[in-house]
Amino acid sequence: MDRRFRFRRVANYLNLATPLGLLISIIGGATRRPGPNGLILAFGYRYRFPIAGAFTVGNVVLTRWDSLSDRLLLHEGRHATQWAWCVGLPMLPLYLLAMLVSVMLCGHQATYNIFERLADLEDGGYPRAPLWWRRGGGSQG
Repeated sequence: MDRRFRFRRVANYLNLATPLGLLISIIGGATRRPGPNGLILAFGYRYRFPIAGAFTVGNVVLTRWDSLSDRLLLHEGRHATQWAWCVGLPMLPLYLLAMLVSVMLCGHQATYNIFERLADLEDGGYPRAPLWWRRGGGSQG
């Protein structure tokens, strides 16, 4: 495994993000197995929150599905790195704030969410809109 992924894995254990992700996977009834680049894939998560097809807590990628595309795994791997950069648990309120800002700006939880944009919106299956896009219409001419 590449050194940066080993560092991410250790950082996310030490900052308690991965243990939280493992706890969520257990509570959610997910089946865990090793994934690429130090990720832990948790399939069969039974709750409908959050609404995303997959979400990451530390190095744990949780999904209701039984598989993930390579692009979505790249996207979720970038979120795992974000958990390490945010020193773990502070990622939760920061992500929620970024999601709120995105909803207020354009009506979509991910389009202007800095964390989703940095993880590549398209890889995550989210629409990318031009910066002038607003809910309910385009520009006023």
